[in-house]
Amino acid sequence: MKEYIKIHEKDNVLVAIKEIAKGQTVSLDDKEIVAMEVIPAGHKMALTEIPAGTGVMKYGSCIGNATEDLKPGQWVHTHNVKTALGDLLEYSYQPVDTDLSPMEEETFMGYRRPDGKVGVRNEVWIIPTVGCVNAIGTAMAKAANQALDTDKIIAFQHPYGCSQMGEDEENTRTILADLIHHPNAGAVLVLGLGCENSNIDVLKSYIGEYDANRVRFLVCQDVEDEMEAGAKILEELHAYISTFKREPIGVSELIIGLKCGGSDGFSGITANPAVGKFSDLIVRQGGTTILTEVPEMFGAETFLMNRCENTQLFEETVKLINDFKQYYKDNNQTIYENPSPGNKKGGITTLEDKSLGCIQKSGSAAVKGVLAYGQRVQTKGLNLLSAPGNDLVASTALASSGAHIVLFTTGRGTPFACPVPTVKISTNSNLAGRKSNWIDFNAGVLVEDQDMETTARALFDYVIKVASGEKVCSEKAGLQDMAIFKKGVTL
Repeated sequence: MKEYIKIHEKDNVLVAIKEIAKGQTVSLDDKEIVAMEVIPAGHKMALTEIPAGTGVMKYGSCIGNATEDLKPGQWVHTHNVKTALGDLLEYSYQPVDTDLSPMEEETFMGYRRPDGKVGVRNEVWIIPTVGCVNAIGTAMAKAANQALDTDKIIAFQHPYGCSQMGEDEENTRTILADLIHHPNAGAVLVLGLGCENSNIDVLKSYIGEYDANRVRFLVCQDVEDEMEAGAKILEELHAYISTFKREPIGVSELIIGLKCGGSDGFSGITANPAVGKFSDLIVRQGGTTILTEVPEMFGAETFLMNRCENTQLFEETVKLINDFKQYYKDNNQTIYENPSPGNKKGGITTLEDKSLGCIQKSGSAAVKGVLAYGQRVQTKGLNLLSAPGNDLVASTALASSGAHIVLFTTGRGTPFACPVPTVKISTNSNLAGRKSNWIDFNAGVLVEDQDMETTARALFDYVIKVASGEKVCSEKAGLQDMAIFKKGVTL
C-alpha cells in the first residue's frame, strides 16, 4: 500500500495515504523531507517552502493561499491556508480537446415501457401531492406489500405541496411531475389530500400526457375510506407492472447521476476519478451521465466550461455557476464557506480543494447539455445539472432529471438513498470494511496498487449488474428518500 502520493507534477504538497508520523522521512522527487508534525491520513504535507500569500498547489491547481510561511514537512490545512476565490467572475471560453473514441455498445437487462422509455426497476411508486398524506401513503405501501407479498410498492415523503409560493411551489410541482414520469416506476399512485395548493387537478397540468393504465389518482377527502380505496388501486397497479419483463437493452439508453458527499482527502484520488473513468466508458458507448452540486464546482468551474461542446453551452455553464453564486449573495451567505466539518476532518481544506476533487467525477468527456433544476435530460453524453450540494436534494434532482441510478462517492459514509438505486462508493478501504451495510463498491483499492483501468471496469460491471436487477445496500435495507429544493418562505 502506498504511504503518500503527489497527485500532479506541479503540486507543492503531497497527500498522506497513511498517517505520517512526526520525524518520519518522506522520499519524493529525489528529495528527502522530514515531517515536522503528524500528518493525518488524507491530509496534506508541504514539499517545498510556500511563502505566505502564495498558492498551495494540488491537482496541478491552486487550492488556496498560505496564510503563513510554510516549510517542507509542515502540515497544510485550514489553520494555515485560506481560499483564493472571489465572488462573481467573468470567464472566457478556451475550448480543449475532449474527443473520446467510441466503444462497442454493451447491454443490460432492463424494462422497456410502452412509450419507449427504459427502466432499471419495476416498482409501484406512491407520490404524495402534499406532506399531509405522507403517513397515509406509507401505511398504504406497507399494507399492500404485505397483502400482495411483494416489496415493490414504495411510498415517498416530502413536507411540501402547500403553504408555498413562487419558485418553491414551481419546484415542488415540477419535481413531483418528473418522478411520476420516471421509467423506474412501472406504475404510480398520485395521492392527494384535496385542499392543498398543489392538488391533483393543478398537478395534472405539470404532468401532461400520461398512460391511464400506469398512473392513477386518489384524493383522500373524496372517499369514505382512503385505505380501502388505495388498496384496490395498488392491487391493480401491481398486476399491471407484473406484465413487464426484463430484456436486453443497450448501454446507450442508461442515464447515470454522479454525486459525492462526506468527502475526504482520498475522494479526488480514488472514488471520484474512478467514477470519472466510468462516466467516460458510459459516454463512449452512447450513454448519458449527469453531474450536479453546483456549489462544489466553484473553484474548478473553468475545467468544465472549457469542455463545453460549443459557445452556447459555455455561456449556459457560466450562467449556471453565477446564478448559484448570486443565490448565496441574495441570502447574505458566504459563497466559499462550503467544506463541512466532516470534509475538513477528512483532509479537505478549502472549497477549491473540494471542487477540484469533485469534478473528477465528470471524467474527460465534452459537456453536451446544461440543465435547469427539475429539467429532464434530453441530450446524450455528459450533462451538468443545477442543484445544491445537499446530498438528498441533489440526488433527488438527479433522479428527477431522469437518472436510472445515482453513483454516490463518500469518504465518511452515509445510509441514505434517493428514489433510484443509489450506489455508495467508498474512497477508502477502512470505510468499506467498517460499513459494509452501507458501501456497495470500494474504490480505496486504488491506493493499494490496483490500477485505475481495472477499478473503473469493475465499477462499470457492477453498475450493469445493478441496472439488471441486483439490489444495492440501501435497497436491501428498504431505504428511500426524496428532498425538494426550497429557497423561499413558508406560509
